[in-house]
Amino acid sequence: MSLKDIVELTVTGINSRGEGVARHRGFTVFVPGALPGDRVQAQVISLKKNYGRALLQSLLEPSPRRVSPPCPLFGECGACQLLHLDYAAQLEYKRELVRQALDRIAGLPEVPVLPVVGMERPLAYRNKAQLPVARQGDQVVAGFYALRSHRIVDCSGCLLQHPLNNAALEAVREAVGELNIPLYDEATGRGQLRYVVARTSWSREELILVLVTAGSRLHRSEELVGLLRERLPALKGVVQNINRSRGNYAFGPENRLLFGRDRLTEELLGLTFQLSPQAFFQVNPLQTEVLYRLAREAASLSGKERVLDLFCGVGTIALVMAGEAGQVVGVEVNDAAVEDARRNARLNGITNAVFRCGDAAAVAEELAEAGETFDVVVLDPPRKGCEGRLLEKIPELKPQRMVYVSCNPSTLARDLKILAGQGYRAHYVQPVDMFPHTCHVETVVLMSRTKN
Repeated sequence: MSLKDIVELTVTGINSRGEGVARHRGFTVFVPGALPGDRVQAQVISLKKNYGRALLQSLLEPSPRRVSPPCPLFGECGACQLLHLDYAAQLEYKRELVRQALDRIAGLPEVPVLPVVGMERPLAYRNKAQLPVARQGDQVVAGFYALRSHRIVDCSGCLLQHPLNNAALEAVREAVGELNIPLYDEATGRGQLRYVVARTSWSREELILVLVTAGSRLHRSEELVGLLRERLPALKGVVQNINRSRGNYAFGPENRLLFGRDRLTEELLGLTFQLSPQAFFQVNPLQTEVLYRLAREAASLSGKERVLDLFCGVGTIALVMAGEAGQVVGVEVNDAAVEDARRNARLNGITNAVFRCGDAAAVAEELAEAGETFDVVVLDPPRKGCEGRLLEKIPELKPQRMVYVSCNPSTLARDLKILAGQGYRAHYVQPVDMFPHTCHVETVVLMSRTKN
């Protein structure tokens, strides 16, 4: 096989990036857009020692699980990798993704992976849109980056977004174009408006907009806010975030309130949460309730337990568990999120939850050195998983049970292997489909102590 060769392939699987997996004379080839059961012609575009990558040229025989994607941008926009795969098959794929990680990385093939909890209606589920903006010709566009590029694909009417988010993005496009507001150019570092962030409260049907700018100036900002207020009856606040860096991280450290309020109110499992503009909150509210209910059930609380919630964010899991625990201690490195967590505890009249600002590993070490112990530890780390030094400290806190909430099967499997070596057995893994039509999957794992 050589570069630019056209090869005929029968696809047998999907990898963790949502690409079809095929074998050509024993050599592994990844084909974006191909599905198990497809027979395709593809052109080889890269070759490594153990695998190659090829672009789909023609579909010779489609998989029986292939469906017609309802979005006209599918294949151009990089946001939805699996929109052309039957939804039931998507859930099977995600379950298998978790199984393979446990087997290949953790060496724990015996741990049961339960069927994925899917959505009844897996569209219009996202409560947040965070999109770069640019000018293409005489058009203002806001959208996702095209596959393997920094070209923005305008995503008007995105099928995954809440309708209020789509309305907000359309209003921003129109108003920015009418007022001729300078848009940021990534190549030159010039211009003003970089990103638009729309956040919707499902429970309140309210909307807050964050306009990320490259400096303190936002041309005709009062007129812009006026137009947005006229066109968006649900708009409750507009915040300007200033990000002077040349990197591609969306937010900067400074916020300015341009109109209304800077906090969004959302309800979750009977609790009320107020969220600051940059606060992390799960983007699928319906499945978030499912996920946190499963985490609470796994903790098996009786009202007396002491719970340590590491990576607690704005306090969602900690406060959901507080009603069934003796005490909950939440730990979070982001100081703004800790303030949100404390505010949310007060808002809900919860007095048995305390929150500490600090690195999870460092705080766990401090707690262990102080001789503190916990009945249950909850881990909900970012995609990179837990630091090794954190996992080493957990046994010193003597939890009988652990609940691990993960958004990355690979780092979950790595961490479960380490914890198994420290005497914690995984009883089951429960996947939850938080992000339908993408290759991402969330999981809840129950572990218990098996030896002193």
